[in-house]
Amino acid sequence: MDYITNTLSNLAGQTAFFNLTFGNILMIIIGLVFLYLAIKKGYEPLLLIPIAFGMILVNIYPDIMKEASDGNAGGLLHYFYLLDEWSILPSLIFMGVGAMTDFAPLIANPMSFILGAAAQFGIFAAYIIAILLGFNDKAAASISIIGGADGPTSIFLCGKLGQTEYMGPIAVAAYSYMSLVPIIQPPIMKLCTTERERKIKMNQLRPVSQLEKILFPIIVTIVVCLLLPTTAPLVGMLMLGNLFKESGVVHQLTETASNALMYIVVILLGTSVGATTTAEAFLKKTTLQIVFLGLVAFAFATLAGILFGKLMCHATHGKVNPLIGSAGVSAVPMAARVAQKVGAEADPSNFLLMHAMGPNVAGVIGTAVAAGVFMAIFGI
Repeated sequence: MDYITNTLSNLAGQTAFFNLTFGNILMIIIGLVFLYLAIKKGYEPLLLIPIAFGMILVNIYPDIMKEASDGNAGGLLHYFYLLDEWSILPSLIFMGVGAMTDFAPLIANPMSFILGAAAQFGIFAAYIIAILLGFNDKAAASISIIGGADGPTSIFLCGKLGQTEYMGPIAVAAYSYMSLVPIIQPPIMKLCTTERERKIKMNQLRPVSQLEKILFPIIVTIVVCLLLPTTAPLVGMLMLGNLFKESGVVHQLTETASNALMYIVVILLGTSVGATTTAEAFLKKTTLQIVFLGLVAFAFATLAGILFGKLMCHATHGKVNPLIGSAGVSAVPMAARVAQKVGAEADPSNFLLMHAMGPNVAGVIGTAVAAGVFMAIFGI
């Protein structure tokens, strides 16, 4: 009888029920809410589902993120996470994004670069606020990059600046704001523009030749990486993926980079990022500050893009719809779709999507450049 009692007691002790803290339960609930938003509401399910599932797993079984020690193997997701720290997964994500992205709207309207650059103002505004809140300079830089609404760049910069303790909250905030673009941006867009401005119809973009499309990734890589060599892992992979697409001679590589490889990397990156959100690491005052600063950065980025759009509208005598400035954040193509939706609400015949894609893809480059600027400042 004692044997049976001891066996049952040991079995019960091996379950996770007796080890769960209130914080673990709260994080599991947050993970379930993310799953609901991803599955029911359709908010960036490719990102939120693996992140939420990683969040649930690590709060039930913390050893899944255990580091290797004394010859013992680490947890499964620890090895996935190392690929984040080493900047491998963010760089591969950029290759996939490049293979799926059409830079023609940006090439056809180079002024879009200005709107993409303007949106980066939110990053530097949040950097100053983070410093005022007491974060050290590298932590402030890592947090502020959330304003670009670019998860891979946020993870990349965290790793490069050695701020891995903040990687979980920063990555979750960045990906959350990426998925919430349709909710966060429209009120700001409507507040900062008049109905007349939202109804502005823009001239059709000029056709872009195949030669221009091929030369663009090559030239951008050379110019940007000469100025900021540390951006090579991101900008280089982004442009390499785009060159696969536009060269027209490596269909297999284009297909692999934009589909199979991209989705494998998203699974690894998403689950490992979610697994950094243990209750002990996530439920802190600094986490709330990071989430707040991310929202401030994203709002400022949207605002700066729209204000520069209004300036360009005035300079061109009403030929530029200011709404496209909001797409200067790098949430591709969600931000461009939101600009199209808000414009269509004012005038159903208005078609802004391709015009908004210019600032949108410029924002991807701009956020990577902003990360490079921070690395250059800190001598990384």
